Amino acid sequence: MTEKDNKGIVLVVDDDPYVLNATSALLNSKGYFTVACQDPREAVIKLLEGNKDIVLTDIKMPNISGIELLKKVHGIYPDMPVVMMTAYADLEIAIEAIRNGAFDLIIKPYNSEYLLFTIEKAVRYKALVEMEKNYKKVLEDTVKTRTEELANAMKALKESSLETIKRLAVVAEYRDTDTGHHISRIGFYTKVISEALQMPSIFVETIGVTSMMHDIGKIGIPDRILLKPGPLSKDEDKIMKTHTTIGHDMLSGSIHYSLLMAATIAINHHERWDGSGYPKGLKGEDIPMEGRITMICDVYDSLRSKRPYKPALGHKEAVSIITEGDGRTLPGHFCPKVFKAFKENASAFDEIYNEHIEEEIR
Repeated sequence: MTEKDNKGIVLVVDDDPYVLNATSALLNSKGYFTVACQDPREAVIKLLEGNKDIVLTDIKMPNISGIELLKKVHGIYPDMPVVMMTAYADLEIAIEAIRNGAFDLIIKPYNSEYLLFTIEKAVRYKALVEMEKNYKKVLEDTVKTRTEELANAMKALKESSLETIKRLAVVAEYRDTDTGHHISRIGFYTKVISEALQMPSIFVETIGVTSMMHDIGKIGIPDRILLKPGPLSKDEDKIMKTHTTIGHDMLSGSIHYSLLMAATIAINHHERWDGSGYPKGLKGEDIPMEGRITMICDVYDSLRSKRPYKPALGHKEAVSIITEGDGRTLPGHFCPKVFKAFKENASAFDEIYNEHIEEEIR
């Protein structure tokens, strides 16, 4: 019989040499390979060599009983079918065998057809168990691969989206006279405040990018107003303030969290805690947190930045104006939590500003 014709490998265990030989011969004649053992201890050694499909063993044997052998087999191969033979139709023995996981129980002297049917059933069961294991392994590997591919795709999409946001922000910045690193600084400032407020990591990461788009609406402001070197007239100021709603209209309607936050920041970064801001005059908790955070960061950087109508201020002077007020800017304009976080982390703002100024010089 060739390996191709082999129906399965059966480990036959019986202390009666006549039964052992007769059973092995029967199975061999029907296309099974058999490994015959009189001593169950030898059977355990043979089992450890691998390549066995089922175990056919007598229950009553010296040294190790069939029940003990059953336990050892399942200790090594939990899914190995073990068919047990006994010359005693003892109900307690049968129950003990089944309780310990015997695949089937055959009474000796056995019926050859029933024995062959049981062995075939056991081999088929073993094949199905192996097939299930392989299927689970293939499925797990497939899921792992697909998950990695999806994660990589999502990462690439996220990076692409963030790059797009940054480039849009740069477009708005280049329409102003102070191109510099204003948008990048705002991103760093907002992350500092968000972390100090212990906001969720996704919020911190997102606001660090989306806050750079706070002035995207300036794209829609005429140059004669946006670039005017002197103070704006009442009508010009009214037009300038529309950059908040223009920015919101440009960014709203998206299903993406980052663009939704960017739209919220665009329209709310000039709202004030006391209700004196624009465009809606929102007050207190009605102003989204991302708007409150970006607002104080924008005020700080605007004070530090040179404009056609004003010089750049130093760090101490900018902090003083925010924390003490100068008539135009008042402490009451800011969310108390954000205001506290700013005061406690003001030195980090100065470090961020100086690092970017050095980059501009280089």
